[in-house]
Amino acid sequence: MDPAMDGVCGDSNLSAAAGTCNDHDSSFQSGNNQSCATPDTSELETGCAIASTCKTSKYQHGWRRIVQNFTPSWFAVNMGTGIVSILLHNLPYNAHWLRYISYVVFALNVLLFVLFLLISILRYTLYPKIWVAMLQHPMQSLFLGCFPMGLATIINMTCFVCVPAWGGGWWKVAWALWWIDAAIATSTCLYLPFVIMLYHDAKLENVTAAWLLPIVSTIVAAATGSIVAAIMPHPQLQLITIITSYILWGKGVSLAMVVLVCYFLRLTTQRLPPKEVIVSVFLPLGPLGQGGFCIQNLGSVARQVFRETDTLPLSMVYAGDILYIVGFMIGMVMWAFGLVWFFFALATIWHTPKFPFNLGWWGFTFPLGVYTVCTTQLAKELPSAFFRVVGTAFSVAVTLLWIVVTCGTLKSAYSGEILVAPCLKDLTDQDMESHFMHRGGPQNRKEG
Repeated sequence: MDPAMDGVCGDSNLSAAAGTCNDHDSSFQSGNNQSCATPDTSELETGCAIASTCKTSKYQHGWRRIVQNFTPSWFAVNMGTGIVSILLHNLPYNAHWLRYISYVVFALNVLLFVLFLLISILRYTLYPKIWVAMLQHPMQSLFLGCFPMGLATIINMTCFVCVPAWGGGWWKVAWALWWIDAAIATSTCLYLPFVIMLYHDAKLENVTAAWLLPIVSTIVAAATGSIVAAIMPHPQLQLITIITSYILWGKGVSLAMVVLVCYFLRLTTQRLPPKEVIVSVFLPLGPLGQGGFCIQNLGSVARQVFRETDTLPLSMVYAGDILYIVGFMIGMVMWAFGLVWFFFALATIWHTPKFPFNLGWWGFTFPLGVYTVCTTQLAKELPSAFFRVVGTAFSVAVTLLWIVVTCGTLKSAYSGEILVAPCLKDLTDQDMESHFMHRGGPQNRKEG
């Protein structure tokens, strides 16, 4: 079993996890309760697999069970849904009916994001100790990066759909949301890697692709900044957005490359991840694909804005022209590097048959989706029929994967199999009761 699971996974197989629980393994011990709850299943590390079992707590029923076990990894659903709406909207070979489908998926993504945000606020308001436990967990804390990335997909579609359709002040809405997204992404990128250094057992065998999640959030924010800048009517505000996006890109890509080196060394010296977390091998496509698109799009926007604002003028050309050319070259190199990791991911999946479904399957959609966005951007800049065809094929593949993963998630959520929060193993029933009682709830309230 992969050491990166931080000891929460036992030696037994996931399929054998439904055994009898003992008092020492219980995450929520409750006085005289001796019955077993639904066993823990795989949790997104983007893929973190959880195979420990637990007891039924009196606070593990009804809506409270959903709230307590609603981890930040659920925002990966927003990431996957959002990237599908973007791909369908910007498909190289597009049609009106595909645009309409992208609008529906966009609306669904907004609805899911608001719902997930409300549940998260309720979770940490009712049970503030869960917030502390989540931050201290070596895996769950990393998924905080999913929140700004999920928000970024909504901002992108706001620029693509709402601004052209309704105009007015929608660019202001997108710009304001982008600043919020950039601030959250920067916080996760700086703080969470330091938490790994300070608190966690960061040995080579514990290196996981999930380390990329808080880092990639700044690259996604930078890419969103390039899209927002393109629809803004004021050159000076565009310039501020572009410069900020370059800073976000440089910070995220540089740190992501360091993690990729560590992860490659871990894979070559510690073997491939176990089948429960095998989907995480697709995560390196995230920084490479989004980083490649971002640097190209930033160069394209800077080419126009730098000329209008007379920024860094040279004798014959403007700095924006240089950034455009260099950005395309860097984007091509990052796409090629992503092709290497894409091969590694496919080969790993090919040699790992019958891996179980878990929330980690959302690791298929967003990384491959942003790599597709980079591909279609190359098709736009060259222009190239080859990249248009490849980008279209990737877009169709990501959409089909999204449908499959969505169906699996709905099925598992209905059965409650994926409503598991590994960070709660450090909390007791007394912790949960004290927070509830502190807010004036009845002590003997019957749970529905």
